[in-house]
Amino acid sequence: MRSTDSLGNPVTLDDAASLPAVNAFVEGFIACEARAVDTLAAAHDPSPLVQAYCATLHLFAESKDAVANARPFLERAQAGASRATPREQRYIDAVAAWAAGDIARAIALHQEQALEHPRDLASLKLGQYHCFNSGDCPGMLRLALAALPAAGDVAYLHGMAAFGYEQCHLMREAEASARRAIMMRRKEPWAHHALGHVMLTEGRLAEGLAVMRALSDTWVGLNSFMVTHNWWHVALFLIDLGRDAEALEVYDREVWGVVKDYSQDQIGAVSLLARFELAGIPVEDRWQDLASHLAQRLDDHVLPFLDLQYLYGLARAGRDEADLLLRNIESFAPHAPPSSRDAWQRVCVPAAHGLRAHARGDFAAAIDGLGLALPRLVEIGGSHAQRDLFEQVYLDALVRLGTEASLAGAQGILQQQVNRQPESLRLRKQAAAVCARLGLPAFG
Repeated sequence: MRSTDSLGNPVTLDDAASLPAVNAFVEGFIACEARAVDTLAAAHDPSPLVQAYCATLHLFAESKDAVANARPFLERAQAGASRATPREQRYIDAVAAWAAGDIARAIALHQEQALEHPRDLASLKLGQYHCFNSGDCPGMLRLALAALPAAGDVAYLHGMAAFGYEQCHLMREAEASARRAIMMRRKEPWAHHALGHVMLTEGRLAEGLAVMRALSDTWVGLNSFMVTHNWWHVALFLIDLGRDAEALEVYDREVWGVVKDYSQDQIGAVSLLARFELAGIPVEDRWQDLASHLAQRLDDHVLPFLDLQYLYGLARAGRDEADLLLRNIESFAPHAPPSSRDAWQRVCVPAAHGLRAHARGDFAAAIDGLGLALPRLVEIGGSHAQRDLFEQVYLDALVRLGTEASLAGAQGILQQQVNRQPESLRLRKQAAAVCARLGLPAFG
């Protein structure tokens, strides 16, 4: 039978009772809500699109088993694709490309979909996910802009556009789009997230904290990534404002422990614990609990951005598995899918060496490894705010190495950061300490 989903896209269903499950995926995915997984309740329905949506959910696990778990659903989707619409066929092909590691093809298919079926916002958001993980910020924005004329009535699309604008450093446009999304639907967590990025980047720290906290009552029913990541942003504001105890409380209550086995929750926790330490905030034994989960990730190699943070967390916890993960990364990198091989070999491998070296106190080696990776770091994906962790580690290595040259380099970096974020107590303290070691007065 033919029906339409809640955004007006035609769908081909064997079982009419599966339409709510289709809508649960479409609506839940673009709203970052946990109900997207309700689609799995219709897994018995051989409808190609239903099977493709189930495959998508399994691939989002971002684990070594994700492709194997998704494959039965994908094979059923492909087997029935001849009776699906061209839109559904293209979505199936895009998910198949993702499973095969051909991310460039997946992005190309999602871009075609955005042009031909601009109200297929689930496809668009998945395309943005791939662009994000590839460092293709213009691609993220291009996808959203293609759909706006036909789907501008959907608040979530403005949130997607806002993040695309922000990652392209178009801050005024990003803030306008985020605020428009929130005006249309106050519970739009991706728009909240984009607005948090804008305010962090522009140094509007107190304002950003107030805005995020004022909206946090709506962060219910979300997938674990979205709720923990928005609280992660709250913690970043608190760290920079010198509110250390509150930041630790956010980590303990809101960031770590929602879904401890999920990749995104794990890297959010790694990133915050590292930032606490870099800001001089003791984390006590928190690395140990986290590392027990990271130790299960030694041969995932789903995304280089993830592996780097798993490795750093293991190394900071003093776990020998950090060495094994590094060897696994080096072995995998030359055989990575062609579309991501350069990122693995030329960015991830040197960065991994640098991160392990920093965690173990070899600051010269940390500078060497991270220094090679930083100019191309965007290629491993992640947001500007997320990748800032690696820049902070590099800066810390310069300071800790303590030579005249390394301190001079650190001073230049820190002062530029203070200029951009004058509200940051963290940066002002760090800059003052470096200036003192160089025999300079502290500057504002």
